[in-house]
Amino acid sequence: MPGIYLNLIGGEFASGSGVARNINPSDTNDVVGEYAQGAVADVNDAVDAAKGAFPAWSRSTPQQRFDILKKTSDEILARKGELGRLLAREEGKTLTEGIGEVVRAGQIFAFVAGECLRTGGEAIPSVRPGVGVEITREPIGVVGMITPWNFPIAIPAWKIAPALAWGNCVVIKPADLVPGSAWALVDIIQRAGLPRGVLNLVMGRGSVVGEALLKHKDVHAISFTGSVATGRKVAASCIASNPMKKVQLEMGGKNPLVVLDDADLDTAVEVAVNGAFFSTGQRCTASSRLIVQAGIHDRFVKACIERLKAIVVDDALKQGTHIGPVVDQSQLEQDLRYIQIAKEEGGELVFGGELLKRETPGFYLQPALFTETTNSMRISREEVFGPVANIVRVKDYDEALAVANDTEFGLSSGICTTSLKYATHFKRNSEAGMVMVNVPTAGVDYHVPFGGRKGSSYGSREQGTYAREHYTTVKTAYTMA
Repeated sequence: MPGIYLNLIGGEFASGSGVARNINPSDTNDVVGEYAQGAVADVNDAVDAAKGAFPAWSRSTPQQRFDILKKTSDEILARKGELGRLLAREEGKTLTEGIGEVVRAGQIFAFVAGECLRTGGEAIPSVRPGVGVEITREPIGVVGMITPWNFPIAIPAWKIAPALAWGNCVVIKPADLVPGSAWALVDIIQRAGLPRGVLNLVMGRGSVVGEALLKHKDVHAISFTGSVATGRKVAASCIASNPMKKVQLEMGGKNPLVVLDDADLDTAVEVAVNGAFFSTGQRCTASSRLIVQAGIHDRFVKACIERLKAIVVDDALKQGTHIGPVVDQSQLEQDLRYIQIAKEEGGELVFGGELLKRETPGFYLQPALFTETTNSMRISREEVFGPVANIVRVKDYDEALAVANDTEFGLSSGICTTSLKYATHFKRNSEAGMVMVNVPTAGVDYHVPFGGRKGSSYGSREQGTYAREHYTTVKTAYTMA
């Protein structure tokens, strides 16, 4: 029988108002575990605990914070196989991808541990004689975190680690669909020596737990990753609250991959298929719009179809699986709805889009590739968040760039070309926060900033040294000699 996993509030496990089952999308008969569902009272208790722990934790030594984060990293990496299996089991990523995500979480904690010791400031002379100026960074207080289901350990890691490193206290609400990985991560951090109340976990529905975090007067900042619609509500709530909350949003993408006539065909196909379909296309950085120049278009389409024929869609834990199931029934229905919409708009389904049956009951969908689409169709404008991609034919580079930028999103973009001229121009003129040349749009290093433009992101960047912008506030102090 699966165990029952409780919320963590003030260093103690708390039962909440009920439990929810965590179901394996590769085998819907498999219950990963039962996880507590928090109520508003649990959020209030968690915020109170974080608020009470803040004075001491915000003045803890860099060495203390380093030791805890480094110990966390060590345990994550030592348990990568076990944690990767849990992640694959609850989210549907392949075991290889699950282990890779766990490793990334461990690397994030190791990198950010070093940031504890690299925090500096400035001492500069004032324009007034005999006056000195010190510019320092301080933690902002209690941070509420709302994380998504598609990266159930990496995204909590890249939010929690910098928040703790710079002396903040945290209340995190993981995605209700995949609480297991976040629970395991919080358990590791707590056992690494974190004082009670510094990190609190309240699982449950966004409409209950998330809403309570947004409304609580003692939550000083929110870091949210999720849909654009929800992100807008989060931002509005943070601005309307009294006092106003600092807010950081990472939202959707409709990321373009441009393929020019001069591209290496094998490279372009691998970049496109990896970026569009791996992780079941459930990545905000997935290259769901393939913008292909006319001269290479037909060869590219043919080669993509052959590549897709070789992809194995099956149980995420099974050896030899390339792509696992869609995360749940609701997401599967959304994917199928957009496939139908694309057909009705005039797109030609040249591969896939069919439900698949496997040994175990699950949400299996064959990757879908459309041609004969335009950038004005809904399939080109709206984020599907599944293994569905469409190809837009363009005549030249200028049209390709214009089509790539013609979107309300601006998270990631890519280009496949052997031309230094076009690669350089695209990097400068692509309206995205991250630009890739001859590599997939999905996949960024753990030590560099992550974030986009336009409707994809709001607020400061995540990851790397840039994460400090959200989790600290700048203080300027004057002293008369």
